[in-house]
Amino acid sequence: MAATLGLVVAEIFGGILGRSVALLNDAVHNLSDVPALGISYLAMRWAQRPADSEKTYGYHRAGTLAAYTNAFVLVLLSLWLGYEAFERFRSPVQVVESWMIWTSVGALAVNGGITLALVRGRGDLNLRSILVHNFGDALSNIAIITGALIIHATGAHWIDPLLGLAIGLLVLWSSIGILRESSHILLEGRPLDLQVEEVARAILKIEGVQEVHDVHLWSLGGAHNALSLHARIPDMHLDECERLLSSIKQVAAKEFGVDHTTVQLERAGLPAQSGYVMPEPAKN
Repeated sequence: MAATLGLVVAEIFGGILGRSVALLNDAVHNLSDVPALGISYLAMRWAQRPADSEKTYGYHRAGTLAAYTNAFVLVLLSLWLGYEAFERFRSPVQVVESWMIWTSVGALAVNGGITLALVRGRGDLNLRSILVHNFGDALSNIAIITGALIIHATGAHWIDPLLGLAIGLLVLWSSIGILRESSHILLEGRPLDLQVEEVARAILKIEGVQEVHDVHLWSLGGAHNALSLHARIPDMHLDECERLLSSIKQVAAKEFGVDHTTVQLERAGLPAQSGYVMPEPAKN
């Protein structure tokens, strides 16, 4: 965070002295990294807390909530960046290319280093929101350097607000994807890599399971998925019921990566009272 704050200060001075709206927009963009990094760090620490009497599933969604908050702020910020760039199109200003180049070179070193450090954690939605954020920063630095060289060679000062507009669109595009995915998790949507029908059919192949219904799949955040279902079985001893429950949980864990499964057993032959019913196992 200290490196990001230093980068923001440098870009603000570079943007003012160089009269570059692209550099100032990038400084504001980087300024949003400070609360984003702080929120994400606290969320990662919070997500490691065990479940308690209030948060019975634990705090896994803290990272998802942080990603949603960061993405929402970035959507608003990108709209503002686009407006500022449009205003500069209407009132062009002569920029100082040297300030744009050297300030962006320093910013590229910082953003590039942060991006490379976060690549390994790109599977986590919270870390991916930071990775996308800093990768966008690094790309915008490269664009500003290239634009400054073109302005120096051709005198086309309209390139500066064009870059500012492009940065805003890049931030908007990346943020909407994270906003969509994080809101899907917060609304307890089905994990995108799992299908309800596939899970139900796999469980129906277990000996003793005659029907599966009320199947629900959702993500707790990160790589933690949960499953609940009703299974109808014939009359059997309690020991056999325990064996059956263990088999269902093993199938859910090994084949689908579900680490929290809740099963309600019901006696077969009762009338169906739910919406999703699969009365027969899948035939090979």
